[in-house]
Amino acid sequence: MSDKKAQTRERILQAAASAMLRHGPREPGVADVMAAAGLTVGGFYAHFASKDALMLEVFDQLLRKRRELMTLVDPSLPGEERRALAASFYLSRKHRDALRSGCPLPSSLGVVPQLPEAYREMLAEHLEVISARLCDSPEEADMALADIALMVGGLALARALGESDLSDRVLRAAKAAVI
Repeated sequence: MSDKKAQTRERILQAAASAMLRHGPREPGVADVMAAAGLTVGGFYAHFASKDALMLEVFDQLLRKRRELMTLVDPSLPGEERRALAASFYLSRKHRDALRSGCPLPSSLGVVPQLPEAYREMLAEHLEVISARLCDSPEEADMALADIALMVGGLALARALGESDLSDRVLRAAKAAVI
């Protein structure tokens, strides 16, 4: 792939990621993504076979980015402490307000059941990897999954409420439940 083609593809991926974080994987159309990338629709198919292929790749990239952040948590800490640290970041005002760079799950989960099976497979893999990083034993894995569910749900509610006292309370309550 030429350098210019690779750069153009990256612009499309970035525009699609921004759209997914704000609206989820279904809503943005190819025309919207391409316009946000400063490109015409006609060039889209030189880079992706379909909108689904683009959005699935973006979903994968965004989930991988979240997993990379988890590697910053010291693996020598007990699982409970790793979950508390993850909750402190994940359920923060900064993350709530990071609509262009935060976690894609709050904006995506509602539509995943209507999307191709590959989305569910990718989500399942992500949850398995993250929960394994947040626990010390297979017996503790369900607790890690419960904490992840609480964090994602808490962030989704807080984002839906916007910057408000109630939103801040949701973040604090969810964080306290994990910690």
